[in-house]
Amino acid sequence: MADQPSLDLDFVRSQFPGLNRGWTFFDNAGGSQILQPAMDRINSFLIERNVQIGGSYEVSQNAAKALYEARTAAMHLVNATRPEEIVFGSSTTSLLQNLARAMQSQLNPGDEIIVSISDHESNIGPWDRLQDAGVVLKFWPLNKDTLTLELADLEALMSERTRLVCVTHASNILGSVNPIRQFADFVHERGARICVDAVAYAPHRLVDVQAFDVDYYVFSLYKTYGPHYALMYGKYDHLLDLDTLYHYFYGKDKVPGKLEPGNPNYELAYSTCGIVDYLSKLGEQAGDTGSVRSRIETAFKAITAQEDALTERLLSYLRSRNDCQIVGQSHNRESLRVPTIAFRFDGRNAADLCKAMDEYKIAMRFGDFHSRRLAEYLDLTDQGGMLRVSMVHYNTLEEVDRFTAALDRILSSNAGLAKAS
Repeated sequence: MADQPSLDLDFVRSQFPGLNRGWTFFDNAGGSQILQPAMDRINSFLIERNVQIGGSYEVSQNAAKALYEARTAAMHLVNATRPEEIVFGSSTTSLLQNLARAMQSQLNPGDEIIVSISDHESNIGPWDRLQDAGVVLKFWPLNKDTLTLELADLEALMSERTRLVCVTHASNILGSVNPIRQFADFVHERGARICVDAVAYAPHRLVDVQAFDVDYYVFSLYKTYGPHYALMYGKYDHLLDLDTLYHYFYGKDKVPGKLEPGNPNYELAYSTCGIVDYLSKLGEQAGDTGSVRSRIETAFKAITAQEDALTERLLSYLRSRNDCQIVGQSHNRESLRVPTIAFRFDGRNAADLCKAMDEYKIAMRFGDFHSRRLAEYLDLTDQGGMLRVSMVHYNTLEEVDRFTAALDRILSSNAGLAKAS
C-alpha cells in the first residue's frame, strides 16, 4: 500500500449527486453534500423496514438489526469500543443539550464547568444554562497572539470543583486542530472529564476516540456526507451514569436508548452505514484490503492529502494580497489546519462580497458562523463579519482557481459593493 494514498476524484465526485447541479460548494462547514450510498441506505430502510423496533415480527426485527448496524458502523467510524457507546440525535446542538440535561443530577451548586471561548455556541450554550442550577461557568480564553488554547490558561481555571471541560476539536472559524489527547490527559489528571465538539473536525480527519481518550465526542452527520442528523460517542460507564431522558421505565442501564427520547430516526441513523461503506471503498481504492477500520484510516490519509492541497492553494492566494486578513494561521503546518478558511478584506463588507459571489454559482458564507463569542472576542463582527470558504475532499483545485478569479473580478469592481463606513 502506498505511503501517501491518493483519491480518484472522478469516483469521489460521482458519489455525490448534488455536485452535478452546476454549483461550486464552498460552504461545507454549514453542511456537506450527501453521499449516494447514504441515500441508498435511507431509501432501503423506508421501503423494506419502515416499522417500529421491538416487535416480534420479522420486519420489526430487521428494523432493529438496521439500527444496530448503524451503531456498529458509527463504532468503526470513531473507533468506539462497542456499538452501545453511540447515541444518535437530530443535531450536535440537541445532543449537547441532552447531555447537559442528563448530567444535571451529577452536578451540585458550586461545581464548575469550563468552556472555551473558541467554541461554537453548541458547546457553550447548554452548559451556560446550568448556571440556573448553581453551576459555575468559566471561560478558557484564546491566546490572541498565537490564536491557540494554552494549558497554562486552563490550569489557572481548574479547581477541585471542576467537573467538565468543553472544547472544540477544530474551530469553525480558525480552522486549526486542537491537540485533544493532550487536553484530555491534562483534564483527567485533575479529576475532570472532557466533552469535545468535533463538528469542524470529523469531515476532514480520522476520528479515534480511544486514542483521544475523550469522555464525550459529538459531531454532525450532515457535515460528514450524510443527512441532517448527528451522533455522540460516550464512554460506556459514563453513559450509564447519566440520567434517563426517556420514559420512567427506561432505567439508567438502558444505554444508549435512555438518551434517545422517542427513539432515534431509524432511516437517518442507518445512513451511517452508507458513509462507512464509502470511506471503506476509498481505502480499498488506495490499496488497503484490511479491516473496515483500517480502510477508514487509509481513506482519511488520502482525504487529508487532497485537503492539504486545497488549503494551500487558497491560503497562497490570500497571502498574496496585501488587503486581506486571514483569520487563523496563514500556513497549514503539519496538516493541522482543515480547509475551513475565514478572511476579511480591508474596507469591504463581507456580506456584499459574499452575495456578489452568488452570480458565479459559488456557494460560501459570511458572518460569525454561530461562533459569535469568538468573533466578538477577536473584534471581527463589523463589516458583515467574515467571509468563509469551507472545502472538503470532493472539491478541486480548479474550483479554487475559479473562486479566486471571481474574487479578483469582484474586488476590482465597485459595482454593487457597498464600501464599509
